[in-house]
Amino acid sequence: MSYQRILSIQDISCVGQCSLTVALPILSACGTECAILPGAVLSTHTGGFTGYTFRDLTDDFDPIIAHWQKENIGFDALYTGYLGSARQVDGALTVAQKLLNPGAPVIVDPAMADNGKLYYGFDQAFVNEMKRLVAASDVVLPNLTEASFLTGIEYRESGYDEAYILDQCRALCAIGAKTVVLTGTSFEAGKLGVTVYESKTGKASYYFHERLPGGSHGTGDVYASAFVGALMQQKSLFDAARIAADYTLSCIRYTKEDPDHWYGVKFEPLLPELIEKIRE
Repeated sequence: MSYQRILSIQDISCVGQCSLTVALPILSACGTECAILPGAVLSTHTGGFTGYTFRDLTDDFDPIIAHWQKENIGFDALYTGYLGSARQVDGALTVAQKLLNPGAPVIVDPAMADNGKLYYGFDQAFVNEMKRLVAASDVVLPNLTEASFLTGIEYRESGYDEAYILDQCRALCAIGAKTVVLTGTSFEAGKLGVTVYESKTGKASYYFHERLPGGSHGTGDVYASAFVGALMQQKSLFDAARIAADYTLSCIRYTKEDPDHWYGVKFEPLLPELIEKIRE
């Protein structure tokens, strides 16, 4: 496996198995150095916990980036997740323009919505800023809700066909994304998967697996981090999407054996499975 340095920009939820507390161990296990630019520090994530603390770190972006420039620090990929404020898009774009090594991809997980709704604290102004980041991306990894907010295409939880999914992917590419990895795709009861659409070829590939009942916090972060880790180890876009889907499904299935573990998925014990898939 090749050794590369990835920069991940997202929040730190101190407890909750999401964002950077997921990205750091998964990317490290995949054999890459994971540098971080934290956008906020929260005591816990916002899904299911109450009274959590939140500290916005946007004002730290410029001096951190300036120091990296002074030290001639570069990165082999940029991977963004949950951004704590719309202003952080400017910081991410600055990194993309000034601190990436030649050929380094920009991978954007527009973590801002699910189940047809924006997360707490986000609004259309934030969506508009996220479009700017998507426009600069090599790969964007939205769920169906996030895709709908970005494209303006009506959100459908079910009852859609392949044409609807292709419309979403093409609209995201029209914003500027080179490749779309659209999660939560389903054309058949009991099945769930991912669509990989490349603007260069105009072709879509699909990977489906068993659909487990219920939902789990942080699975989008697990998926995105596993995808980035596999992609940076020279896996194809489709293989990275497949490996990440299988790993995330395994984590959900493993966690469901413990009904008291509701705030995230137990991804750590299954990291050897992910490493093995990447080494194949």
